[in-house]
Amino acid sequence: MSTRLATGGRLVNRGAQIEFSFNGKRLQGFLGDTLASALLANGQVLVGRSFKYHRPRGIVASGPEEPNALVNLGEAGRFEPNQRATTTELFAGLSARSQNHWPSLEFDIGALNSYAARVLPAGFYYKTFIHPRPFWKHVFEPIIRHSAGLGAAPKDRDADRYEHFYVHVDVLIVGGGVAGLQAALKAGAEGKRVLLIEQTAAWGGRAPVDGGDIDGTMAEDWVNATLQTLGNMSNVTLRPRCMGAGVYDHGYVLAYEHVSDHTPGTDAPRHRLWRIRAGHVVTATGAIERPLSFAGNDVPGVMLAAAVRDYVVNFGVSPGDRTVVVTNNDDAYRTAIILHQAGLSVPCIVDARPQADGELAMQAKALGIRVATGTGIAAVRGGKRVTGVALCRQAGEGATTEEIACDVVAMSGGWSPVVHLWSHCGGKLVWDEARACFRPDPDRPPRGADGEAFVSVTGAANGDFALGEILPDARVEEPSEMPLLPVWMMPQGAGIAKRAKMWLDFQNDVKVSDVQLAAREGYESVEHTKRYTTLGMATDQGKLSNINGLAVLSHALNAPIPQVGTTTFRPPYTPISMGAIAGEARGDIFQPVRRTPIHDWHEDNGAAFEPVGQWRRPYCFPRGQESQAEAVAREITATRNSLGLLDASTLGKILVKGPDAGRFMDMLYTNMMSSLKPGRCRYGLMCNENGFLMDDGVVARLDEDMFLVHTTTGGADHIHAHMEDWLQCEWWDWQVFTANVTEQWAQVAVVGPNARKVLQKLGGDLDLSAEALPFMGWAEGRIGDFDARVFRISFSGELSFEVAVPASRGRAFWEALHEAGAEFGATAYGTEALHVMRAEKGFIMIGDETDGTVIPQDLGLDWAISRKKEDYLGKRAQARAHMTDPARWKLVGLQTLDGSVLPDGSYALAPGHNANGQRNTQGRVTSTYHSPTLGYGIAMGLVLNGPERMGEVLSFNTVGDATVEARIVSPVFYDPEGEKQNV
Repeated sequence: MSTRLATGGRLVNRGAQIEFSFNGKRLQGFLGDTLASALLANGQVLVGRSFKYHRPRGIVASGPEEPNALVNLGEAGRFEPNQRATTTELFAGLSARSQNHWPSLEFDIGALNSYAARVLPAGFYYKTFIHPRPFWKHVFEPIIRHSAGLGAAPKDRDADRYEHFYVHVDVLIVGGGVAGLQAALKAGAEGKRVLLIEQTAAWGGRAPVDGGDIDGTMAEDWVNATLQTLGNMSNVTLRPRCMGAGVYDHGYVLAYEHVSDHTPGTDAPRHRLWRIRAGHVVTATGAIERPLSFAGNDVPGVMLAAAVRDYVVNFGVSPGDRTVVVTNNDDAYRTAIILHQAGLSVPCIVDARPQADGELAMQAKALGIRVATGTGIAAVRGGKRVTGVALCRQAGEGATTEEIACDVVAMSGGWSPVVHLWSHCGGKLVWDEARACFRPDPDRPPRGADGEAFVSVTGAANGDFALGEILPDARVEEPSEMPLLPVWMMPQGAGIAKRAKMWLDFQNDVKVSDVQLAAREGYESVEHTKRYTTLGMATDQGKLSNINGLAVLSHALNAPIPQVGTTTFRPPYTPISMGAIAGEARGDIFQPVRRTPIHDWHEDNGAAFEPVGQWRRPYCFPRGQESQAEAVAREITATRNSLGLLDASTLGKILVKGPDAGRFMDMLYTNMMSSLKPGRCRYGLMCNENGFLMDDGVVARLDEDMFLVHTTTGGADHIHAHMEDWLQCEWWDWQVFTANVTEQWAQVAVVGPNARKVLQKLGGDLDLSAEALPFMGWAEGRIGDFDARVFRISFSGELSFEVAVPASRGRAFWEALHEAGAEFGATAYGTEALHVMRAEKGFIMIGDETDGTVIPQDLGLDWAISRKKEDYLGKRAQARAHMTDPARWKLVGLQTLDGSVLPDGSYALAPGHNANGQRNTQGRVTSTYHSPTLGYGIAMGLVLNGPERMGEVLSFNTVGDATVEARIVSPVFYDPEGEKQNV
């Protein structure tokens, strides 16, 4: 049975018919329909079953607040459960199936739960399933697990792709209704960069449906004219189908865009997650109409009054032929008038207020529509579809006074501002007694670190429901409205809720009586009541049920609504797909491969790569038929004898800035950093709170308030998170700010006896002499045509300069070095040559000499631990008995007697066996290499009392029962005086 009207439907294209299916049945709709409007147009009123009692459920709303019309959408790789029919745009071939029933939607065996409702009250699972006897676990747990959840889990690999998008704007406006459009006009005219997002495909919010004149034009015409003006502003971006999901600290906002849901099969991503930094956020998110609580208010065909007129005006769809409107406010009269004008029957408007004499009520009466004041609904008749209503006096106990046949009940309990985004970041609410709603408190907005408010609210989201309130500077013509009457139960008799099933949460089957029971059982906190009854949980998140539930709870507790308060609003505002959260992190790029600006050069020159964290770094550069070992030896020899070049761009680079930066650095590092002078560098060790060494690197002081922290390649993200953890959780009042700038700079180590010569050959304004730029100094200026920051540091033991240039100039600088260094035999070297040269110098490597149980004292790095500081992270832990135990293994060098290379990770054997029959050990190898410079194998290791046993020979296990002997020596094998690096 089609309920499509002969004319009308401002959003649909009647010339573009679309075929889709619901539960395998082929149906037809129009381009511009939502799945919900198309189902109603095809007479499909029953769309699902409720979670607990499996009661029949129909479409209630027309937007993201819809609690019932959740469907399994798509097939195979495009299958997605729990999709709202009200926000799903119709497209050719759309396949949807209802959920939460068996064996069918029309006949669901789970509906038997309704007959057991008396033994399944609020909180029954808490009372029942904690019984200690195993009987309960084995009988009930499998049943509950089978019944839990809504929809079905996808089984196939997702066929679509998703992406993240980053943007910075001056003003972000969430909501494309009249209020949002007006805010965008104002900000755009001021020259600000503006991003305006709207969760639907249509602009204008409720104004085009509800009517009214703005500056002498119809509201819809004003919207279209405003969109044209905004479209001509180059500083304003409009984004439909984009939902504001969450507002976080420092103006950070997540938005969720449906890019191609309505056009599947295109090359575009399905969803896009926007990561937005905004100087100011304006929420123009509108308001949600509240349902009314009366017996049978969950029967399919009971809908929100505003949703009924949405389907009529926007889609040319009539939810039914005879509609009874029930309300406590004037707004619902618009629905009755629109239905009448569409040629549909409105037998009665049931108004709980004693009087109805506003302009809209007068218009309805003039059309011949009956208005019954002081009246409520005693019960809705029907099972899978409304067949009628029983009326009663609102101020009574529910005695039926009249029966009216109808197939739709359009209810309106007033409007609740959408305050979610305002609340996400700490904005407080105030109870508006006149409008019976919570709205943003302008005196307690979300504030940034500087104490300034960075979120503001406009329009219905602020409790301003009339066009004249939203546009105070415009000439607005619209009917005036009389005050609403707060109605939380219908009728208001105290005993009615015990006898009748009045529903608050349609999705989770929570009744008025459930909340009253929770109050009697001591659940006075609204958060406790929510969890005890499941009110406002799951995908609904209380959009329709919250205020009514709070009001019922406050009445049961005999406390005012503001005192009871609200539950916590948490992001996202509506569910976000897992694909959008993951973005492009899937398959081969589940962890995206990170490449330096010089990566393509490495590939072109035959580099053999190795993974280092998420990076791909050249292990070595084999030439011709060279083996990797031969290539490494060649690279080391060339570097030690003349000139080597290393791509060090992957090293972590974190800026630490602020008045308390020195204090913060002293806590992070074992040595003193606050005494470091600008223009100087210092090697530092970083420990976790348990005292174990977690990272090392060179710190450069850029100015009095700013440090540049160099970390290991694999440690940059982790160390940055470590810094933020302490700043946000422990030292939140310190004036310190950090920024991970690793990928903003390309960094090249220019190493070897001719390092200074090649840089001087490039020219520039930097004096790189030993006197002007001594070891552990840094300078900023130009090298050739490149802006550069030069650090006089060495990880090889040779004369070395680490030169940082902007990432965009990284490859050009690298190629310039090779061209200028050709006369010196400039040789690119990889990570293995780097490791060998550092081991020859006895420099530790995080991850080799450390394994999460090593402290600086184990590595002979006591010199890098300040005795002047009162504290640093890990200091107290390092004073524990186990940490100061003289039997801890200490770092030494190891040299095999036969010149061979010790196996990595092999153990130094000791006399005797342990309780498991294994040989006792007294040390282990941490890193081991063949040194082409020295001509024999070298290793570093941790050995019991190692520094005190110089010259002693130990046996190390190898394959099988074989052993190899090595002598304990100094870990510094090459240039122990450091003469070469100080040239």
